[in-house]
Amino acid sequence: MNKIHSTPDLNRHSKLKAFDRLLTIMDELRENCPWDKKQTLESLRHLTIEETYELSDAILEGDLNEIKKEIGDIMLHLVFYARIASEKKAFDVADVLNSICDKLIARHPHIYGDVIANDEQTVKANWEKLKLKQGNKSVLEGVPTSLPALVKAIRIQDKARGVGFDWEKKEQVWEKVEEEMQEFKKEFNTETSETINKEKAMAEFGDLLFSLVNYARFIDIDPEEALERTNKKFIKRFQFLETESAKDGKKLGEMTLAEMDVYWERAKSL
Repeated sequence: MNKIHSTPDLNRHSKLKAFDRLLTIMDELRENCPWDKKQTLESLRHLTIEETYELSDAILEGDLNEIKKEIGDIMLHLVFYARIASEKKAFDVADVLNSICDKLIARHPHIYGDVIANDEQTVKANWEKLKLKQGNKSVLEGVPTSLPALVKAIRIQDKARGVGFDWEKKEQVWEKVEEEMQEFKKEFNTETSETINKEKAMAEFGDLLFSLVNYARFIDIDPEEALERTNKKFIKRFQFLETESAKDGKKLGEMTLAEMDVYWERAKSL
């Protein structure tokens, strides 16, 4: 058994007290507030998704105070789900917490057992093998079907890599990107006006995106975060274009592309 060294948490009592306070308030709201009394697992679902995206935005903005608020909102939702489940005699928050604790211990034999894992990749590989031993039929089974496609591609590739199905060098991955680009160009020739086979072109474009996600993983770039940063950059520059052109008495729908490009170049210099 590995010897575990943990730093004493001097604030543990205050943390437990705060969590107990949240549980108490949740109970009071569920029993007394007309809105909270009405909620179900299904009605909270879309709100939880929204809160998760708000947390994601706060993380990308690097706003720690906003991150704290959004974590609180999500924590409330998790406690809410557990409270509703307890009313159904299914489980309560203690069952939830003990379940994840048991799972973490079982999936970290390099900490709580005799397995040796000195790097991140070994830990991930062991994790996937353990899940297969515990009944999962596929290493991809844990990838939610409703994930956005870009995020899903990242998770699929991570899981495949965890069991050794991966390229050895980033140069090989880039060769695949270039190969997929050429295949896409064959289906969508930008130099002619010929009608393309949309289904085939879409399939090739999907392959190209998947290979780019793979390359991003090899150079330690999160493609979802990279694209979102570009989205935010575009929004900022476009809104500058809208604001500054309006100050000059111009309307977007009536401007030429060259006129708009003047404001765009100014936005890029900010």
